Amino acid sequence: MKRGRVKLLLLAALFVTPPLAGWIVYVMDWTPGATANYGTLVEPRPIAAEPLARLRGKWVLVQIDASSCAKPCEQKLYYMRQVRRAQGRQMQRVERLWILTDAGTPASALAPLTEGLQLARGDASLIAAFPAERAPADHIYLVDPLGNLMLRFPRDPQPGKMVKDLE
Repeated sequence: MKRGRVKLLLLAALFVTPPLAGWIVYVMDWTPGATANYGTLVEPRPIAAEPLARLRGKWVLVQIDASSCAKPCEQKLYYMRQVRRAQGRQMQRVERLWILTDAGTPASALAPLTEGLQLARGDASLIAAFPAERAPADHIYLVDPLGNLMLRFPRDPQPGKMVKDLE
């Protein structure tokens, strides 16, 4: 008789505990801590310009720089390439886009970094669509498969954390 009551109480506790825990969390107004994103979330906005329209359906890492490509530009190209490769079998879901801010042509020495990279010329309205703390060239941006700008990474990002954001 005693074992039956213990089983009944354990069974009742099994069904009562989840709603009770939910009610306690609700009453205490618990909210989760900081977000887990490394990149800075930006107000999602559609970017329907031609270079991004043809890449629709893919995640796109975007860099905005001059064709002369100084050392920080090269570093961003390297990070974008490595982050894409780190996706492994899912690598085809990620594209890279370099929006050139001038009429020049990238140096041939950049060929290893630009293999498979999409190039496009950016006018002032396209470049203005990418929010920046100082200048769009200071960041790497992430555009989702629907063409919405989602994240902004710092000038010298930590590639491992970028990989986690893409996963």
